[in-house]
Amino acid sequence: MFDERFILHRYKSTSFAGQACALMVVGLFAWNYYAKDDFRPELLGIVVITALVKLGFLAWYRLRD
Repeated sequence: MFDERFILHRYKSTSFAGQACALMVVGLFAWNYYAKDDFRPELLGIVVITALVKLGFLAWYRLRD
């Protein structure tokens, strides 16, 4: 049987995993841009979409709670 702690731990681990992936993409974008002078718009797009989704769900839950 699942309890609320299981759901909370799963939610937190998923949130941390998403943030870690976003930080890795930011790092990869910055490394390509500053070290190699290579602008990679697809990496920047992933960062922007990740931020918009995070802020969108934050607003959604804030309005619904």
